[in-house]
Amino acid sequence: MKIEIWSDVMCPFCYIGKNNFEEALNKLPFKDEVQVEWKSFQLDPSLDPKQTQNTIEYFREKKGFPEAQATQMISQVAQMGKGAGIDFNFEKALITNTFSAHKLLHLAKKYNKSNEMEEALFIAHFIDGKNVGDPEVLVSLAESLDLDKEEARQAVTTDQWNNEVNQDILEARNNGVSGVPFFVLNGKYAVSGAQPVEAFEEALQQTYKETVSPFKDISGSSGASCDADGCSI
Repeated sequence: MKIEIWSDVMCPFCYIGKNNFEEALNKLPFKDEVQVEWKSFQLDPSLDPKQTQNTIEYFREKKGFPEAQATQMISQVAQMGKGAGIDFNFEKALITNTFSAHKLLHLAKKYNKSNEMEEALFIAHFIDGKNVGDPEVLVSLAESLDLDKEEARQAVTTDQWNNEVNQDILEARNNGVSGVPFFVLNGKYAVSGAQPVEAFEEALQQTYKETVSPFKDISGSSGASCDADGCSI
């Protein structure tokens, strides 16, 4: 069974969704039959890859949120993160263009390490406060997963993987995906947002058993997610 997950490194709900999904999957007897493929999605492709902002600045200046509202929202997301075993460090997180990070993800996919790379990128951005738009940071992450340093540098500094990233983004757009995380279960069902563990478990079990129309959303409700206009709970 194949699971495709559209995600962006800057999306906290994508990290929460990843942890909840993985916890659900690990409970199921058919977990070893599941192949996970991470897909690229950019929440804000207009960002300058050579510049960074902190989270509060970004929501205030780019999204127009009052600082008090942005602070409250970040606090709520941090609490959600704790429930998924994540200690978000929003004070250190650097908002920047993530296109190069997605190129690195595609390189990792070539070596069957995309899941490990997705986790490494989330940790770098949300926990360690690293600039995931910086080629040197990305090369360092590649090395930590035993990927070739020079191949990684080539991946993040040239257009070698641009088509793959753009193809993922186009595929999402063509399928009406406007927010992430977005999970497509074996090409038959869709689950949107950072759903609870129980919802993922039920969806995975149902997908394993049934054949239905493609991309029918069986999540039942809109989970917390991010789109181009911001994040919602």
